[in-house]
Amino acid sequence: PGCSVIEAFEFTDAGRTFECEPRQGAVSQADTWWWFRVSTDDRHRYAPFRAEGTDTEWSVRTRVVAYYDDLLIRRGLPHQR
Repeated sequence: PGCSVIEAFEFTDAGRTFECEPRQGAVSQADTWWWFRVSTDDRHRYAPFRAEGTDTEWSVRTRVVAYYDDLLIRRGLPHQR
């Protein structure tokens, strides 16, 4: 934590392994997004936010875990009509 991240990295949180990788956007090559996969969810890959020059491993980890935990909560809610 604390130093800028420009490369892919992996970490474990709550028994889940997250693989994070900055990649250029499909629509605009000028944008770079943080993509991640989770060991407990082999069906999906997520790109919830843009990579920033101020990103650190710690800041990306924090955002990824918060995003994924919130996604699991939303998936568990009953569908509204």
